[in-house]
Amino acid sequence: MRLSLGLPVDRVDSPDEFQTGAAVMEIAAAADAAGFDAVFVTDHPLPESEWLAAGGHQAMDPFVALAFAAAGSRRVRLHTNLAVLPYRNAYIAAKSVASLDRLSGGRVLLGVGAGYLRAEFEALGADFERRNDVADATIRKMLEIWSGEPVQIGAHRFQALPRPLQRPHPPIWGGGNSQRAIRRAVELCDGWMPFPNPAGAAERVRTPALLDLEELARRIGFAREHAARVGRKAPLDVVFSPLMRRYYGMPGFSSAELFDQIGRQSELGVTWMTIILERTGRAAVPTRAQFLERIEGFGAEVIRKLPKAAR
Repeated sequence: MRLSLGLPVDRVDSPDEFQTGAAVMEIAAAADAAGFDAVFVTDHPLPESEWLAAGGHQAMDPFVALAFAAAGSRRVRLHTNLAVLPYRNAYIAAKSVASLDRLSGGRVLLGVGAGYLRAEFEALGADFERRNDVADATIRKMLEIWSGEPVQIGAHRFQALPRPLQRPHPPIWGGGNSQRAIRRAVELCDGWMPFPNPAGAAERVRTPALLDLEELARRIGFAREHAARVGRKAPLDVVFSPLMRRYYGMPGFSSAELFDQIGRQSELGVTWMTIILERTGRAAVPTRAQFLERIEGFGAEVIRKLPKAAR
């Protein structure tokens, strides 16, 4: 099991603490030192006010934020969790990923998805109804242009260099809980990123509920069955989150419960776990210094105590 830490770049309530270049670099360096395998950011270029009031969050441009994380660290991977593909022209997205991968020494983990916020799609001029088809087409176009060979687009041929440093390309993880999302991950990607989703939010985020490990196991089973149907031989990374009410640093947090989650999810086939060490609102860590202490503590109390088999 490998661990990806969420960067608190959504903290518009404390921009001087969390939203400067120096802050992102320092936090990424701390994650590196603590033993995390990656750091991640989300993607909401223009969230609507109603969604924010209902618990949504702001986000920095994922590729810019991760570029600063890369500059402040040496080892951790740079994880988009996740980039909404229909928001961007496929070739502009491919150029951003290739540039970040090249400049970071080959550290990009490209989590992608079709998106779900209709209002944000409309504000950006993106096609909400065709978002799944656009996401599939975007992945194919990125893979094609990353080959380094000229591609035919209309009446002309085009070439985009430099290529990503990783070969044949950075790992792509497809996000979402639906069978359509799982099929995309199996057919076009290197991994699948489901996420915990209560039944009450299923309609709002337009992906099925996923409440427990039994349901996760069923969906992993579907992914394996589909892989067999389409003849996929390569292993599929599965990226999930701890199903716990209390995260590290909160009263009542149990490291034993987290170790149990890591062990049980690993047995199901989960290979990566996303970790959040703070929340906005009343539960937010007020200062960067305290957040850095939390990262260091998690490294000492959790990461370094994981059985070698779990790492």
